[in-house]
Amino acid sequence: MRRYIAPLLIGLTGIAILLWLGTWQLQRLEWKRGILDEIETTIASAPQPLPRLIDPEAQRYQPTTLTGEIGAETLAVLVSVKQRGAGWRLISAFQTAEGRRVLVDRGFVPVDRKEATRYAGPAEVTGNLHWPDDRNSSTPDNDPADNTWFARDLAQMADRLDTEPLLVVTRTMSPADEGVSPLPVDTSGIPNDHLQYAITWYSLAAVWLIMTGVWIRRLKTGREA
Repeated sequence: MRRYIAPLLIGLTGIAILLWLGTWQLQRLEWKRGILDEIETTIASAPQPLPRLIDPEAQRYQPTTLTGEIGAETLAVLVSVKQRGAGWRLISAFQTAEGRRVLVDRGFVPVDRKEATRYAGPAEVTGNLHWPDDRNSSTPDNDPADNTWFARDLAQMADRLDTEPLLVVTRTMSPADEGVSPLPVDTSGIPNDHLQYAITWYSLAAVWLIMTGVWIRRLKTGREA
């Protein structure tokens, strides 16, 4: 009987740890769902004026409406969009009726529409404040001289277009921005893989249980000392 103690301890300990990890991932799943629901509620709430004091954490996704004039010059950010392929996000300056200049993410155009003429003039844009995190360790440096950008680096773009480092991502624009498809902010790009992780841990617990049973069975039949 004593020879079963070690496999039982190892087996039960491993199973307990794996079950705990699976349960923890389920708790994280509920937490993440709460965060995503909160973001969706913020995105869909009533528009507010542009903030004077900037707080990216508190104001992320805050809806706003801009009235004024949008500029024709656009900065082109190389992106890839599901079911559309490669193309460009277009960033322009917007001067509000109050005299502020901010960045506006107009939306997406296909690769061959980078140099097309853009509307400039009076406009109303409804969208959401955003501080994008496009850059990682493998992202190339932007090439402003060629108007090829690989990340929405707000400080660099604001310097280029002489605006505040404040970005509004368009949901709707009036008049309509011909040939440009808005890419409004949403939660689709925020990963929530905790259910898959939980399934993985629970599956490993089941495998550990089976292997423990096999180990004990071999001991019982005398095929392992």
